[in-house]
Parts: sequence; C-alpha cells; structure tokens
Amino acid sequence: MIEIPGFRLPALAAAAGRRLPQWPHGLALAGALNLALGRGLLSLDEIGALDGQPVRIRVLDAGASADVVLRGDRFRAAPASGEAVLTLSATVSAFLQMLTRQEDPDTLFFHRRLSIEGDTELGLLVKNLLDRVELPALLRLRENP
Repeated sequence: MIEIPGFRLPALAAAAGRRLPQWPHGLALAGALNLALGRGLLSLDEIGALDGQPVRIRVLDAGASADVVLRGDRFRAAPASGEAVLTLSATVSAFLQMLTRQEDPDTLFFHRRLSIEGDTELGLLVKNLLDRVELPALLRLRENP
C-alpha cells in the first residue's frame, strides 16, 4: 500500500481553484455516486435520509467544492450557489487517506482534519458511509462493467 503523507497543496492552488467553475466537481461526484449505487456499493435504503438534502464536499487546499443532491434514486449536481444542509471539508490528503483506509473518518474528525457542518444526523450517516468506502472497490467499478 502506498502511504499518503499529510501534505497540503500550496495556497496558490486554492486561490486558483476558487476562481474556477465548481459545477464540474458536482457532476463528477454525482456520476461516481450513481455508479456506486448501480453497483450495489451504496444502498438507497441506507441513504434515503439524504433525499432532497443538498450536500457539499469541500477540498480546502484545492479551493474546490462539489455539491450534490439525491433526488429519488439518482444523485444530481446541485447549484454551488445554494445552501447545503451538510458540508464535509478536508484537505486532499485527508480525503485520500480516508479512501485508502489509512485513516478512518472518526480519527480525522477528532484530529480536526475533517470538518462536518450542518445537520448532525445526516453528518453521522455520511461519515459512516465514508468509513465503509474503499478506493480499491471503487476502482474495480471501471474494470468490471
């Protein structure tokens, strides 16, 4: 396994990232979540409480955010200008450490490397789902259509 150090992108990256359109990030995240739904990595029964609730994922050191909303049985990109019911914020390094299972969301949260703002109940739901996600399983989605 490749170790991911606790790095941060330079401040210039965040400054540039904030000036770029954010909607492509929401489209990409919605597409990945829909793929995970279609492959059974996520269950609508588990995430039903998210229906109609805008969620924002912010990558602090990249100056990027992805806004998505679950509508019925599909995730869709949400307007970045709207209010999010739940916002998860972390650095690129923290998100990668979570996805590669080098750190769990609880550890990142208690070390103040993952911030969860907004609806507490939805925050716990998403945090627990993130704890189950494994990057190798997501990568296999491409290999096994």
